[in-house]
Amino acid sequence: MPEKEECMILYMTSTPGGINRATGRPEPLSNKNHFVDRLKADWKPHSKAVLIASEPDEARFNSAMAKSYLECFNRSGLSMDSIDVLDRREPKIVEMLDRFDVVILAGGHVPTENAWFHQLRLREHLRHFRGIVIGISAGTMNCAEVVYAQPEEEGEAVNPQYQRFLTGLGLTKTKVIPHYNQTIDAVLDGKRLYQDITYPDSMGESFYCLTDGAYIRKDTRTRKEMLYGEAYLISDGEIGLISKTGGEFEIPVKRRIPAELMGALGFLAYGMLLGVLLTRQIMEEKRGRI
Repeated sequence: MPEKEECMILYMTSTPGGINRATGRPEPLSNKNHFVDRLKADWKPHSKAVLIASEPDEARFNSAMAKSYLECFNRSGLSMDSIDVLDRREPKIVEMLDRFDVVILAGGHVPTENAWFHQLRLREHLRHFRGIVIGISAGTMNCAEVVYAQPEEEGEAVNPQYQRFLTGLGLTKTKVIPHYNQTIDAVLDGKRLYQDITYPDSMGESFYCLTDGAYIRKDTRTRKEMLYGEAYLISDGEIGLISKTGGEFEIPVKRRIPAELMGALGFLAYGMLLGVLLTRQIMEEKRGRI
């Protein structure tokens, strides 16, 4: 693994595995799409980790999850000496992130976790972190500069006060929707989750939908983001396959806005136009390669 002072390596997962769904017991992480293999290449032996909880008041659950992850990482050949828990019990741990090699952002309810991250001022404390950050589900979603908080609990889809776009940790500009394979046919509050909710929300936006086992790796030194595994891109009310299982896709860095267009268009209007055009170009190029 590169020395800690060099860069942050960000892994954004739908789920990394590690917990047997039938028994609830720890098992090795999934190596689907070479996730564990790539993680090993970045890993520091005898790493010390911190699990940042999504539900800060669920102390017993958070401690149990940390214990399970400690076992599953070690069983995957990723040596880890300890996992501390950052929840309501010891919030000041956030001021000591430089003591850790790995930060794990837990899964859970996106707005609840987002609010907790803001209370911690986690965005500020992560700014100079040098190590590995692993996002899991909601933790992945909250990594974005602007988070798309896709409604998931009853009442959220019809609540006019529910905020679907939130300020995130700013570790990436990529907006991720996890568990696409599980939620593709979901219905919430009488609405189809994708056709009636997410597609309309995607106008002028780009949402990267990860199936379980797919993930994104970002090297903050090079700013390169690579997506591995089966994933789809939703933008401007349309959806397209951008990578198959075993495949990969480089997420494009946002292009520089030409000065002449800045004079003709407002920031918002141009951003929407650019997002739509770039997404359509990505889809067309990818269809030609798949």
